[in-house]
Amino acid sequence: MQIQINTDHNITGHETMAARVRGVVEGALSGVRERISRVEVHLSDENAAKRGTMDKRCMLEARLEGMQPVAVTHNAATVDEAVNGAADKLARLLEHSLGRLHDQQRRETSPPRPGSDSAGQP
Repeated sequence: MQIQINTDHNITGHETMAARVRGVVEGALSGVRERISRVEVHLSDENAAKRGTMDKRCMLEARLEGMQPVAVTHNAATVDEAVNGAADKLARLLEHSLGRLHDQQRRETSPPRPGSDSAGQP
């Protein structure tokens, strides 16, 4: 799983922060990492020089094999809180989406139950 980190001009993207972000994203997505080819992280400060609460924004976009990309956004008071919130949202979304896909595939490949005809009628 490749992780690409992008920041706006208001957030300093030093290597220590990048390593911390990678660790959070990898940890949150560890259960589904084999299905993900790339995660793009976009960090921004919505208010720039002005003070404000909940103005740090993290948008995560995950690219999965055989599926459309999915994205989540989380705003918080700090970059770390925004990353943690977005990573949690993305993990829940992917686990839910992949679980539904797995259930659908299982139903399509399951043999018919004994006593039912091909139209699904018992």
